[in-house]
Amino acid sequence: MKNEKLLKILLELGLSENESRVYLAALSLGTSTILEIARAAEVKRTTVYSIIESLIQKGLMAIEVKGLKKEYVAESPEKLEQMVEQHKSVLKRSLPELMGLYNLKAGQSLIKYYQGMEGVKAVYDSLLEDLKPHDNFMVITDQKRFVGLDPEYFMGFIAARRKMNINMRLLMQDSDIARAQQKENIPNETIKILPKGDPLTTDLVVTPKKVVILELTEPITALVIESKSVVQLHTELFEIIWNSI
Repeated sequence: MKNEKLLKILLELGLSENESRVYLAALSLGTSTILEIARAAEVKRTTVYSIIESLIQKGLMAIEVKGLKKEYVAESPEKLEQMVEQHKSVLKRSLPELMGLYNLKAGQSLIKYYQGMEGVKAVYDSLLEDLKPHDNFMVITDQKRFVGLDPEYFMGFIAARRKMNINMRLLMQDSDIARAQQKENIPNETIKILPKGDPLTTDLVVTPKKVVILELTEPITALVIESKSVVQLHTELFEIIWNSI
């Protein structure tokens, strides 16, 4: 293989050495046979079949049928850029889940950090999955800003939560939506309105297993802490505030 520089670039883009050799050979040859590609790539002919199939799956090669004869042709190098963009897109979609795996452990404690609405939704979905009948669910929030982050999702979350047999107590910043929810008199849900003051910039949720701190301003992030001592501390602080109103 003459062009070691291009070979190295393809390796850095994630192609294997044989994939890189075969693709570069096909680029230089144009439409050609397996035997011609194998010779130019300096790769065994029997191996080239599976390599070309892999490159076809990646969108980097195609088959041309001429009568009863199959030949192979490399796609434009611009496809490499599309491949990289697709990988970036997949990574971006998976990043919230990956960030959730990135944690700090200390004994029985676990801290997870999520960024973006998809990550936040995953956090709130997990809250519903974790809750058991008669569990306590305590919240301090600016409900108007909380719901406003994604009205369709969070109104659905609230509706799903209300169907569960759990003990809900919510401390809400004064707003029209908070007053309206307070008047609904949902079973097992008690709402108190916080004294007027500066707007809350975070939403706090305390359950028997977790403390969730949600940033209500950009960038939208959520911190999930699984620690008995931290849950106990926030439960005690919630009780102090609740009993003072």
